[in-house]
Amino acid sequence: MYRVSPFVRRFAWALLGGTGVATLWVNLSPASYYDTIEWRIFDLERLAALPLGQTLAQVLPETVMLTPLTLVADALMALFLFFVGKELWEAVVLERGALTGRQAILPACAVAGGMLGAGLVWGLFGATAEGLWAGWPVPLGSDIIIGYVIARMVFGAGHPALHLMLLTSIASSLAGLLLAGIADLAFGLNLLWLLLPLAATLMAWAGFGRIGPRAPELARRRSLALWPWLLAGLVSWIGIAAAGLPPALGLLPILPAIPHAERSFGLFAEAEEFLHDPLNRLSHLLVKPLALVLFAFGLTQGGIDLAAFAPTTGAVLAALWIGKPLGFFSAAVFAILWFRLDLPRGMRISDLLLVALISGVGFTLPLLTLDSALPGGAMAESARLGAALSVLLAPGVVALALLLRPSSKAPAERSRAKM
Repeated sequence: MYRVSPFVRRFAWALLGGTGVATLWVNLSPASYYDTIEWRIFDLERLAALPLGQTLAQVLPETVMLTPLTLVADALMALFLFFVGKELWEAVVLERGALTGRQAILPACAVAGGMLGAGLVWGLFGATAEGLWAGWPVPLGSDIIIGYVIARMVFGAGHPALHLMLLTSIASSLAGLLLAGIADLAFGLNLLWLLLPLAATLMAWAGFGRIGPRAPELARRRSLALWPWLLAGLVSWIGIAAAGLPPALGLLPILPAIPHAERSFGLFAEAEEFLHDPLNRLSHLLVKPLALVLFAFGLTQGGIDLAAFAPTTGAVLAALWIGKPLGFFSAAVFAILWFRLDLPRGMRISDLLLVALISGVGFTLPLLTLDSALPGGAMAESARLGAALSVLLAPGVVALALLLRPSSKAPAERSRAKM
């Protein structure tokens, strides 16, 4: 089994550190906290004062403004989603990828079942609470970073269940954020803006990514350049944001065009540090900055008001702790029986149950959906509290893992019985 790079755990500590500082700040001095994260760095009034700014101000929505909150959530977190999206894309297209062929059936069914279960349980609460149904995308995503730390505590380093947990949490998080953006758009999606990321991706691929095995040396050297992908990423981000989709997804359209390695070594594998293709080089460049990004995300989005408990808090917890694990595990077992699948080598059905329970921890990606899925104010803060409290599932999962772990005495007893 491959080894997951240690930076994933550093990401978790950075995220939790920012969240801890924000939680202390918002409970000790809430006014200064919200004034800081919502301070207007830039808005349409300042844009109109610039050359050609009036023309741009007429095109952009009136709500466009740049604050520390939006800078981190919309721009900087796009780097994080690009980083984790790269792992999912490689799992689909590379040799020995985890989502190639029949290997994709189990994770895909588990993700779909978990999202469906979370949505249905949320809907039960939404049917009895006015205005709550609109927030159904909030519990769809699982936490990638904190979930990995919990899974590592449960299974230990190198266990195949870690791979399944990372795979399903990345997929559900990206899908949940996309569904949240589509749900928020209603019918206001400006499809023409989506031509911008498409054009940027195709142009970068035609000039720098389409390199065949018989390409001349100059073309091969040109394909290693990173600046075309940085430019294409910027254009893609602008197009996604202008179309009304979550800007944090803005860098994902360029992933299929970037030259990549020929085979997969696993999600966040240490072996990838020795690869020099453009996609892995971009990923390597992001490792250190992303620790700061996740700290900033915890600082701007992770301020937990401990007095914000409300029905929305219970809805989030029920969807994450009941709906998602139940849907995840049921769909996974159905896939195993219906398609006659084998569990990944080294995993037992009890391990699958533990992975399903860990999927009920939702913090990072669910917080990205709050602003679009729920009205602001008390409802959003109570949902934020619910997402934070979902981490308390960890001790229960660890305790259950100890109960389900086979006794080390059993093999010795069986050998004595044979003698």
